[in-house]
Amino acid sequence: MRKYENPSLKNFNTFGLDERAREVWVLETEEDVVTFAKDEAALNRLQLILGGGSNLLLTGPINGLVAHIALKGREILSQDDKHVLLQVKAGESWHETVRWTVENNFGGLENLSLIPGQVGTAPVQNIGAYGVELKDHFHSLDGVVLGTGERKTFTAEECQFGYRDSIFKHEWKAKFIITAVRFKLTVNDHAIRTSYGAIHAQLDEWNIAQPTIDDVSKAVIAIRQSKLPNPAEIGNSGSFFKNPVVAITEYERVKAEYPDVVAYPAGEGRMKLAAGWLIDQSGWKGYRKGDAGVHIKQALVLVNYGNARGAEVWDLAQTIIKDVHERFGILLEPEVNIL
Repeated sequence: MRKYENPSLKNFNTFGLDERAREVWVLETEEDVVTFAKDEAALNRLQLILGGGSNLLLTGPINGLVAHIALKGREILSQDDKHVLLQVKAGESWHETVRWTVENNFGGLENLSLIPGQVGTAPVQNIGAYGVELKDHFHSLDGVVLGTGERKTFTAEECQFGYRDSIFKHEWKAKFIITAVRFKLTVNDHAIRTSYGAIHAQLDEWNIAQPTIDDVSKAVIAIRQSKLPNPAEIGNSGSFFKNPVVAITEYERVKAEYPDVVAYPAGEGRMKLAAGWLIDQSGWKGYRKGDAGVHIKQALVLVNYGNARGAEVWDLAQTIIKDVHERFGILLEPEVNIL
């Protein structure tokens, strides 16, 4: 376990916001996590459990303790002629893990390539992209209960996954540290998902008629790189807003006035509207005020061009929410956590 006093969190969040914490504890092993979870004084000072900082907007300094999860390792627990059960520690990079699975011909996560962040935070958000969500290939996870140090396992059902949602945003929020996640992936007869978004068009451009999971992964990477800024170059947290899920009647109301509205089925009687389209149609794409702005290629992404404060980004987000609501009658919600 490593401890730092009054460090900048600039390198701990993909927005690149230069806010400070009173102290940061870096937890590198499960034993570190258990020790921390039993430390009443430390828990009393705890303000934030931090993974890769890719789904976070810091609007000011953290006047307490930040616990940074940095456990590393991947392990194949079992494998047969159909599936592999893979365990990944919480501090591993999500994208690097996805590429590792693809390179080992383990199928299921390839559509989730190039999503920033760490493996341990992925279940909290039930991350998803291009027709796939984490829950589709999730098996179970392990973690430690804060206050007791008890080790606890959650099954997929117990995680209560929803759209960008899980029990770790509600009942277990700030009460549990995820230490390892297990995935059940295919080893042959992979389900190749190419119908969502621009994947099919990208593969056509490459003249690939029978794509592999590696082809799908590379197509997703190419698409995301063409639309989304690299956090190492422009601070951002990827999609800032959730795609709103509405009743079919609400969708039909919007479509009657805006026939080109982009939407997708979201279960019986519901439709998922493209938040990026709503923001773009409201004229926000490419907007910039100081160093806070909306990305020029993707209206769903708010950015820090260098020295923006988190409060400035949040002010911009709130203005966009208000404008979209006034125009479309649709209320956007942030996908990122606001602190």
